[in-house]
Amino acid sequence: MDFELTEEQMAFRDVIRRWVNAEAPKDWMRELEKDEENYPLALWDKIAEQGFFGIGIPEEWGGLGGDVMMQMIFAREFSRTAGGLLWVWGLTSFGGAKTIGQVGTDEQKGRWLPAMAEGKLRVSLSMTEPDGGTDVLGAMKTVAVKTDGGWILNGAKMWTTGAKVADRLLVLARTDKNVEKKHQGLTMFFVDAKTPGITSSLLPKLGMRAMGSCEVHYEDVFVPDEDVLGEPGKAWYSILPTLNNERIMVGAQCLGAIDGVLEDAVRYMQERKAFGKTIGHFQILQHYVADIATWQQTTELLLYYVSWLQSQGKECGVQANMLKMVATENAVAAADLGIQILGGMGYSAETDMQRYWRDHRVLRMTPISNEMVRNSIAESLGLPRSF
Repeated sequence: MDFELTEEQMAFRDVIRRWVNAEAPKDWMRELEKDEENYPLALWDKIAEQGFFGIGIPEEWGGLGGDVMMQMIFAREFSRTAGGLLWVWGLTSFGGAKTIGQVGTDEQKGRWLPAMAEGKLRVSLSMTEPDGGTDVLGAMKTVAVKTDGGWILNGAKMWTTGAKVADRLLVLARTDKNVEKKHQGLTMFFVDAKTPGITSSLLPKLGMRAMGSCEVHYEDVFVPDEDVLGEPGKAWYSILPTLNNERIMVGAQCLGAIDGVLEDAVRYMQERKAFGKTIGHFQILQHYVADIATWQQTTELLLYYVSWLQSQGKECGVQANMLKMVATENAVAAADLGIQILGGMGYSAETDMQRYWRDHRVLRMTPISNEMVRNSIAESLGLPRSF
């Protein structure tokens, strides 16, 4: 078994690493993250200038090409400094483009993918119901009714990140109530965010603050037929193939965060002095960084394994769930130890340890809670469904 990146992948990694160090350093990410009211458009522009929104979008649609491994390499390298600001790139390049590439018609791909690849179209994912959380299907109250030439959309969504600056909103709604199972009768709409009847309000939160997560209301919003993604009533079947990619993306973000935590912790231990010597001499702190390094290695191995399975077209739903659970818990634990290593400075907004913790604590709950992940893993082993 070969766990090494190819020469092409290593060269790509090195290019991204140099760009991140030069154009997206931690001190700038820290400043951007403090501003909850304003989306980091300057960071968006830097990503667009390099064409990085095109990673994973086929060349025939204006992108740079590359498989899920290339996307994960970018996500890991970028999140080492960016943390949660990774989603400035991820929502459009990974969320929107992956969905359209999976279920969009050629006409829709031609209309939207080149603009996404150029960084000229911002996408937000509008899926979570106010009463739903993980229970997306059971809580679905957003509805769309067929009308001449399109649909009338009504409802509300929570945690629609980047909605205030989005050009398009990826919205899941119920279009048929007469179904046997909850996953039936759902339709995906790629809604023009400037359509009358759409209002959004900012949701203050602990981490990922500059991303601007919003509550969005849809009141008699008209969506033309050409903006429906996939077959009406069968959106859930379209979403399922993208779920593994989403979990892999979360794994890459968390691994990048662990990279950032470890390099900051080791540097601080080599510089900070107490009791007449650098704190890197203290055995307990050495144990802490040993734990972080071990979490880094185990997360990396699982990430590359699941990414390889996905790139080969192999079934990896259970493994993707395992990756999501392991990576998020490792990242949060690493950041917590990082705060402990830095002591008071780890708690200070002048360093990044607290930012790594805040940005990644939410990922233990989303896009699916780790409790639900454990339920799913247990069910895959033949145990009865627990929810």
